[in-house]
Amino acid sequence: MLKIFYGENRRAAEEAIKLDLGECYEIFEGENLTEGDLPSIFMGTSLFETERRMILLKNLTENASVWGKLPEYLTTEHEVIVWEPKIDKRSTTYKVLVKVGVEMREFAEMKKPEANLVFGVLDTAFRDGERAVREIERIENEQDPYMFFGLLVTQMLRKFEMSGGGAWERRILKKMAELDIQMKTTAIDPWILVKGFLLGLNKN
Repeated sequence: MLKIFYGENRRAAEEAIKLDLGECYEIFEGENLTEGDLPSIFMGTSLFETERRMILLKNLTENASVWGKLPEYLTTEHEVIVWEPKIDKRSTTYKVLVKVGVEMREFAEMKKPEANLVFGVLDTAFRDGERAVREIERIENEQDPYMFFGLLVTQMLRKFEMSGGGAWERRILKKMAELDIQMKTTAIDPWILVKGFLLGLNKN
């Protein structure tokens, strides 16, 4: 099966790739490929002949001749994802792939959160965690959760400095450090983790 992933939201694309291909997959850089490499990639077998291969092709559109040959390998039995930061929807190859029903998934770059918005959510969470979560739910589809959390940390550091290094603020920063590690090392939706953190703030 062939899929096309594109867009500048690298983190979201990487997560989707891992969900589809797992943790272990072959990677091929488009700029290093020739047309002669494609049969072995799309039709070749692995060391275990009956095993379906998991393959990621990156930046294939930068190699025009190879990109143009892609429609010839739609019948591949392997799991193949082509990942492009940008894609020309006017190109013949793109139009052919869309016409034959190849799955296309866009990972658009999220907006950078506004500091005032983050500051408001943090202050709200201190008083009413559920209300803060509702505010998050109105914006989460348009915002990058990692950038949002980074600004939360910045705002908390300011509160810590203004308090003269208060014990309460220190405890919250410690929890933020733990959450930061969790967001980077687990498969749990980062927004779920952020919401859980905000729900617990008014209980500290």
